[in-house]
Parts: sequence; C-alpha cells; structure tokens
Amino acid sequence: MCGIVGYLGEKEKKEILIEGLGELEYRGYDSAGIAVMAGEELRHFKAVGKLENLKRKAENFESEGYGVAIGHTRWATHGKPTELNAHPHSGAFSYVVHNGIIENYQQIRERLEKEGVNFLSQTDTETIVHLFEYAIKRGMDPHEAFVETIGELEGAFAILLISRAEPEKIFFAKNGSPLLIATDGEDIYFASSDTAVIGRAKEAYYLEDGEYGWAERGRLAIFREKEMVEAHFKNLPSDKAMARKEGYRFFMEKEIYEQSRVIADTMLGRVLDEGIFFEELEESFFDGIENIEICACGTSYHSALAASYLFERVAKIECRVEIASEFRYKEPLLSKRTLFITISQSGETADTLEALKMAKKSGLKTLSICNVDNSSIVRLSDATLLTRAGIEKGVASTKAFATQMMVLWMLVLYLAKRRGAIEACRLEEELEAMRKAPKVLMVAESLHQRIHRLSKRYLHGHGFFYIGRDLFYPLALEGALKLKEISYLHAEGYPAGEMKHGPIALADSELFTIALMPSSVLYEKMRSNVEELSARDATILAISPERFDIADDFIETRYSEHPMLEFFEMMVVTQLLALEISVRLGNDVDMPRNLAKSVTVE
Repeated sequence: MCGIVGYLGEKEKKEILIEGLGELEYRGYDSAGIAVMAGEELRHFKAVGKLENLKRKAENFESEGYGVAIGHTRWATHGKPTELNAHPHSGAFSYVVHNGIIENYQQIRERLEKEGVNFLSQTDTETIVHLFEYAIKRGMDPHEAFVETIGELEGAFAILLISRAEPEKIFFAKNGSPLLIATDGEDIYFASSDTAVIGRAKEAYYLEDGEYGWAERGRLAIFREKEMVEAHFKNLPSDKAMARKEGYRFFMEKEIYEQSRVIADTMLGRVLDEGIFFEELEESFFDGIENIEICACGTSYHSALAASYLFERVAKIECRVEIASEFRYKEPLLSKRTLFITISQSGETADTLEALKMAKKSGLKTLSICNVDNSSIVRLSDATLLTRAGIEKGVASTKAFATQMMVLWMLVLYLAKRRGAIEACRLEEELEAMRKAPKVLMVAESLHQRIHRLSKRYLHGHGFFYIGRDLFYPLALEGALKLKEISYLHAEGYPAGEMKHGPIALADSELFTIALMPSSVLYEKMRSNVEELSARDATILAISPERFDIADDFIETRYSEHPMLEFFEMMVVTQLLALEISVRLGNDVDMPRNLAKSVTVE
C-alpha cells in the first residue's frame, strides 16, 4: 500500500511526481503530497483525498532547472488521514517520504522530544526526518547522518529524503518495502513500483533489503553494510496500454474481461501435449518433498484453499493451507520434507513475506506463486512461478485470482505426473479441459446484460450467503469477498453442508443466497442444501448448468464437463455480480474505501 515517486533532473518536477503517483493510485491511498527542491527553494504541497485535490493546490507552482523532488500517496497506518499526517514530512530543512512501518518509532520520538524536537504529526514517518536533522546538528555530515538514521530504524521501510544540507541529492533506503531506481540515460527516477516510471525511464534497478545510498547529477551510490554495490539495471517495458481502461467503465471490469487472454499467457509454453512444463523448476526441486504447506492472505488464500482439494485428490500429496497472519504466531511445527508455497499478487504482502522468512529460517524448500517479478517474495523464494496476469489496477482482485488458480492447477498436474499419481488417459483429459479455460473465461455480452438486470434486486436485505461444496466452497468465500470489498454489503462464504449447523437460523426472504451448483461435483448434495434454505423462504440465486425450478433467480452456465471449467465460469459470474451491484450503489469500484492493493504492513 502507499506509493512513492522521486525524481532528480532538469524536467518539470511537479508533473513527473503527480503523473507517477497517478499510476500508483490502484494501490489505495487517502492523502498525497509532494516536495520539490530547485536551488535554494524548497516547496511542498499536501492534500487529503484524491490526487485532483493535490493538483489544485499546486496548480500555480512550477520548478525550473535542475532539482530534486519526492512524492507520496498515503494509506493511514499511524494517525488519521489529515494534511498534517500526509507525506512528505518535514523537519527544519529536510523532507522525507516513507512506506512501511517503523516499529520503534515511539521510543525514538520520546527520546527526541526530550531533546527539544517538536513533532507535528501522529505518524511514525516523521521520526525519520527528525533523526536525520538531529544527527546533523550533532556535527555529522549528511551522509553520516543518513546512515546513522536508518541504522536506528526497526521495521519495514522504503525511504526517500531530500535536504537543504545536500540540495542536489536524494537519499534512499530500502528494507522490507519495495523501492526501485530507474533512469532514461540522463535523469534518475525512484518509485515503489515500476508502474510509476514506465514510459519515462528505460531501465530500472530493484533495491534489495538493506541497501541504501544517494543519487546526484551524474552519480549513483548504493551501499549494503557500508560496502559499495554495483547496480545491475533491467529494461523496463515501454507500453502503458495495459494500465489504461481501454473504454471500460472501471479497471475491474476491464480486468474481468481480460481473464481469457491472461490465462492463455499463463499457460503459454507450460501446457504441452505430454504434460506440464515449468522452465523455472529444476527436475530435482521436489526431491524429498512429502507434503505441501501453502501460506497466503485474502484472495490468494482462497486460491490456495481451492487448490488444496486438487493437490490431495489428483496429485495424492498432503496439502495444508494457512492464513499467513495466523501462521506467523501459532508456533507451527515445520518439517524439512514440506514444500512451503506462498501466494501473493504483489509479492510484497507483509504477513506472507514474514511467513516465508520463517519457513526459510527453518530450512524448508520454498516456492512462490506471484504476479510481480523482482518483488520481495520472489527474490526470497527458492523458486517462483509467475502468474503473468499483467498490471491489475482494481483493488478487488480478479485476473490475479484466475491466474493463480491456473498456475496451481498446472502445478497439481505437474506433481501428479512426477509422482506417478495420475494415469495417462486422466492426464490427457485434464490437459484438454485446461486448454478450454481461455474460452470458458470469455465474457458473453448476454451474460453480462443478464447479471446487470438481476443486480437491481440485490441492493438491500440483511446480507448474502455464498454457498458451495468441495472446491466451490473456496469460490464461495472469494465471491463473498468480492461483493463485500466493493459494495460494502455484508456477505459470507459458507460450506453448504454447514448451513444446518447454525447459519440457517438467519434464513428469511431478506437473506440472499448465491448458490454455486456445479453438475460435476456433489450436485445432489448441494441441491438438498439449497432446498433447506428455500424452505425457510431465503431468496435464492442459483448458478448452475442444471435448471433449478425453486430458485428465485437462475444463471445458467455452459460448461459442465470438468470441475475446473465450472469453477472458472462461476468465478466470472460472481465477479460480474459484485461489479454490477456495486455500480448500482454508486461506489468507486476500483478504489473501495479502507482497502489497498498491496498490503505491505501487517
């Protein structure tokens, strides 16, 4: 969450900062600000709410000639979303922006306050700039002061700092929160994601944890443990089209429609006639592995839970799934015969990253499934399978979930063949079904129109139950999550067989039940569960290839020959339903309240 942009060069700095921050809006934010230093002039602007508010505040400001500049979009962690708490934070002669959390900020603040330092905000970030200036006042030069400052910080941080003490430099540091340095061959850019610099810079260096340094005209100095580090830059893509709405009302809508194409990208070069091939995995990678542990959060947890059915049913390997934020504190018993898999869209999810560090410390072999190359989780894992979903700007994940499920399905088949757990004819059937997935994910205009018409009936009531069985239970969890994320209506995902163990007490005409009823998995059991709810007068929306006469509403699906094809088709239906309900309610579908795209704090 939050976004950082920095620039050092001759170009108009305000424009570069605000444009870059605009490209990071998808990460979620509640305030924004910039600070620009050109010559002796040091100016800053901050605003609560959308970037348009910041633009208006700075509309008459221009910065000519060589200078340095930093900008930030903030999502509140310490202190409410106010201008005082917005970044950049200032000292007497310096400004700082920061992503992450400084865990020992309270102790630092108390110590500095005893020395007469006045704090203006409630944030942990402000301690950074005051530590830096306090070190300078004690006689250190700016470089020494910056090194001492970051040495005192505990927690996660990506930092950019500018100061009149060194007016032509940007100081930077990275530990546990993403930060990159990019260049167009002349000027230098900084960002928390390459999205912010695509189209301006040609190549980028992704800082590793513990790296810090400073940039000035014609020179970039990067250090790790006080030793100079050589930066190996990688080419950046030049096309920004993936990050545009391309005529759709919302990025989320565009991304739902993109799922067919990105699934094909996910499969490219991996789904072969004779089985699954992963160029990223050595043949010996699974040697000695007897079971699997998957750790993830949110939508990624739901993909893991669904995949656990497939790992055990198809690959015949024990699979346990944990919510990363719970796993971290349960003192888990870990075996070196376990393959530890982490799933994260951004690769920066704080709880998942910390769980991965625990597994690494315990000597487990680790595999990440991720959408972002060069992210923290990818760099830390022994091996990675990229989902290839492309940039996903909608905060409520759609195509990232779809591609995670495809990678996991492929991994199941890869392991099943390697372990001799699947017969050749069954593998051929699985691969044939897999090849149909892109077609299944194509959104029919008639389906979208039907869901749009149905959505007007589901704007009120006291809640939603999404119910399913087997791997459609995790899909019910994901469907409920999509709805609650963007509509703000109460929704729960539930295993259908558990309704009689308490939840059915809620059933009445104002309880909306979204029933996932695949014909390929436990259809009769599911039908019986839905009939129990209907008998209590619950309003039923059935999603199934089998017509269900007692349903109040019915969406007919087309593919029933394989559970995963039914899974993907019903996934699209639940995504569109959440979208259309939320649009009717007048919500900002792409940036729902209180949420961020990349959760880099626990």
